[in-house]
Amino acid sequence: MVIKMERLKQQIEFLLELDKMKNLYRQTYVIHDESRGDSGAVPHKRHENDAEHSFHLALFAMVLSEYSNSPIDVFKVMKMVLVHDVVEIDAGDTYCYDTKGYESKKERELNAADRIFGLLPEDQQKQFRALWDEFEEYKTPESRFANALDRLQPVLLNYTKGGISWSEHNIKYSQALERNGSIKYGSEELWKYAKAILDECLDKGVLK
Repeated sequence: MVIKMERLKQQIEFLLELDKMKNLYRQTYVIHDESRGDSGAVPHKRHENDAEHSFHLALFAMVLSEYSNSPIDVFKVMKMVLVHDVVEIDAGDTYCYDTKGYESKKERELNAADRIFGLLPEDQQKQFRALWDEFEEYKTPESRFANALDRLQPVLLNYTKGGISWSEHNIKYSQALERNGSIKYGSEELWKYAKAILDECLDKGVLK
């Protein structure tokens, strides 16, 4: 077997670059502490990082694919969610309720996509960039389901964590409803579940 060293070097450079995702922290908190006592995992206040988020979404795709509105290629959805946030290495994490940040988000992320996917050999560069573009364009059943999961996961973490991130940012029910309503385009069933959570949080005063 002949190893093409230049190709391998490019692939390794890309993979090492993505290690930076482990230090890109989101506004959502993880549910449990990594340390364990007699009573099990201990709740604490550590933000989730992008690598953890992407890994979790890949599992969501594996487990929840049956709830997609349309037949989907599950493996493609998994690949899509694993690369959907790599641009944040350069662009940073734009909080989903940060309207000011969203003004420059697209430009920052396009520039990041050019550089980061550009580290790969040309064939993989095109393949991975196509997955990222498809996720962003939100037109295919796979991209709609992937986006639905990307919205559902923070809702579940926030809910299980007592709404801590919503409370910190004074997020209102109407904002959460507007942000997450698009879940229904990927999965009506998952949207019913998420909507029930948001309604409960409104009733309890977690969302104003």
